[in-house]
Amino acid sequence: MSDCIFCKIVSGEIPSTNVYKDEQVTAFRDINPAAPTHILIVPNRHIDSVNFMTTKDEPLIGRLFSIAKQLAAQEGIAESGYRLIVNTNADAGQAVFHIHLHLLGGRQLTTLG
Repeated sequence: MSDCIFCKIVSGEIPSTNVYKDEQVTAFRDINPAAPTHILIVPNRHIDSVNFMTTKDEPLIGRLFSIAKQLAAQEGIAESGYRLIVNTNADAGQAVFHIHLHLLGGRQLTTLG
């Protein structure tokens, strides 16, 4: 998608502070962090949102979670705890329509619900 900011980050058109990159996934620090650790984990292939996933995307989405676990350990927040968030569509707060995980941690997070 030529106008997708995350696609431009993945391709290197827009600079980011990458913390992980392979042939399937890119992870980078959020420019407006909501916690001391706030990393966005995105598939390199564009998928608008959870609503656009198909069964062929399941291995890729599973990979996002595996990378999140690895990054939480790398960031030193695995033991104390971290939150993974996937927002889907406007009412949930999805601002960039390229599916992504938010990895948040590094402090006590508020209870949801």
